[in-house]
Amino acid sequence: MKLSRRSLLKTSAVAVASTLAASGCATSKATKPIPAKKPSINDLLAEATDLMLKSYPESASSAGIDTGQYAQHKFALTDRSPDGQAAIKAGVKAMLAKLNSVDTNELTADETLNIDVIRTVFDMSAKGFDLPYGDMALLNYNWSYRNSPYAVAQNTGAFIEIPSFLDASHSIKTTQDAQAYLARMEAYAEQLDGESERIRIDAEKGVILPDFLMEKTLGQLRGARSRSAEQWGIVTSLETRTSTLDGNFAATAKSLATKTIGPAIDRQIAALEAVAPQANSDAGVWAKPDGDQYYAWALQAGTTTTMSPDEVHQMGLDELASLHARMDPILRSIGYTQGSVGERMTALAKDPLYHFSPGDKGRAEIMAFIDETLTEIRGLMPQAFATQVPGFLEVTRIAPEVEAGAPGAYGGAGSIDGKQPGHFWINLRTTDLHNKYTLKDLTYHEAIPGHVWQGEYTFKQPLIRSLLAFNAYSEGWALYAEQIADELGVYSESPVGRLGYLQSLAFRACRLVVDTGLHAKRWTREEANTWFVTNNGSNPEEVRGEVDRYCAWPGQACGYKVGHTAINQLRSKAERVLGKQFDYRQFNDAVVLGGAVPMTVLERVVDEHIARIKLT
Repeated sequence: MKLSRRSLLKTSAVAVASTLAASGCATSKATKPIPAKKPSINDLLAEATDLMLKSYPESASSAGIDTGQYAQHKFALTDRSPDGQAAIKAGVKAMLAKLNSVDTNELTADETLNIDVIRTVFDMSAKGFDLPYGDMALLNYNWSYRNSPYAVAQNTGAFIEIPSFLDASHSIKTTQDAQAYLARMEAYAEQLDGESERIRIDAEKGVILPDFLMEKTLGQLRGARSRSAEQWGIVTSLETRTSTLDGNFAATAKSLATKTIGPAIDRQIAALEAVAPQANSDAGVWAKPDGDQYYAWALQAGTTTTMSPDEVHQMGLDELASLHARMDPILRSIGYTQGSVGERMTALAKDPLYHFSPGDKGRAEIMAFIDETLTEIRGLMPQAFATQVPGFLEVTRIAPEVEAGAPGAYGGAGSIDGKQPGHFWINLRTTDLHNKYTLKDLTYHEAIPGHVWQGEYTFKQPLIRSLLAFNAYSEGWALYAEQIADELGVYSESPVGRLGYLQSLAFRACRLVVDTGLHAKRWTREEANTWFVTNNGSNPEEVRGEVDRYCAWPGQACGYKVGHTAINQLRSKAERVLGKQFDYRQFNDAVVLGGAVPMTVLERVVDEHIARIKLT
């Protein structure tokens, strides 16, 4: 049997890791069977961790643990083929059965919390895998926030995710690291082909991208093929980072890009083109087979609550009205007195005073603005947290070849070992995406004290807890991080800046209305865009990308405001119960040091914090 370079390298890595881990090779001569030992909780957590890393090898690199016993994962990527997904599903089901057999009455409080958190995510994942279609990503450290009914979309799939992952998370210090990168380039092509097969299978079930997402997705893929493979980021990243290593890795990468990855992209284009004539303009998942069932699961996964679409929709309307009531007097104070809050925010957005320059000059202005914002907020962190983390991060432009389908920004913590920085990725396809009264708030959300900052606290948890993420918790925290910045006085001399912050919260309230509108109330894409722009005065360019995102990721956008509201409700409870004993910094510590949890579990974390304080 002929083995590919990737197979040989991966086999070698496994052998090396096994040798390092082995403690002996003697076989016992005992003939009596040894009774099976009941696995300890630590053994069970280790088994669940191994399953996650085997299923999603990218997680090991993103977490900075792709060495030693996990070295083999550096040579691999997730198997995105139908067979690969079926194997992951089987592993999840088997692990869930073991977790369900644990009697938590015999455990300590910390052990019970760990089991409950892990069992919740495995249970939700199993339910997602039971749906007849879709890309279930809950267990994936890198992309756990996004679940999609589509194997490939403008913001879902290997083409969107793997090049930036390799550039940001695959460290290269040795020739073996470079060889692992090449192995992953081969695996990337296999992922593309696996997804293409799923596109065909899903189409037979009536699950096809809406025509407007189909056009955008094909545009991105064709755009890549119109450029020389030597210009692709997946090639230039390796070329730059191996310039001092022995070996002609750049030449091999260019060959793989041209002869292996390029043809796989062509096959994915062909798979999409084959089903494109069947696409229609129905924006919501309601139009797919069992669409209501899919959305019920996606909404539960995105919010970690049991709220119904109607409840989420009404929550959004109520939250929006409350936020507009806070924005109205500020708008009046700066001379905007006529029209609805949304209309006045639209007028404010047109003021050139708050615009960045067009083109590369404006892109440089944006990066400098973010730098200044980060410097200011870092100095304020001791006022908000008793326990500090480094906040190690880089601000990076989203790759131009994918920014058309990407959100305005996103962020996340670096590696557990502290060697790889977190990232604040910013979309700079046009400087009109950002303005000077909202960019500070965006920085707090994505970086400090938002995603990058909060993510570093999870590194204090058992490994599997560090690898798990919950959309409502992490995004709810990121909105709460914006609130922290406001409470620390960053807008004390900038009422327009506070408007940007409040508009950000209102933006997330609008998401509750629009996401449920699209997927449960059968809104059209145009209805969603118009409602959003009219009611929040948001940038129409940004809203178009946002609404398309919701179409591809049902339920995900609802986690933000649901999570934020839950955190504030728990804070109000702590303030009420503790009275003068309530400490702002200690409460914030409790929420982040408890790790990423479902909203249902966060209440227990806060209750335990309250109980500890009352005992002091």
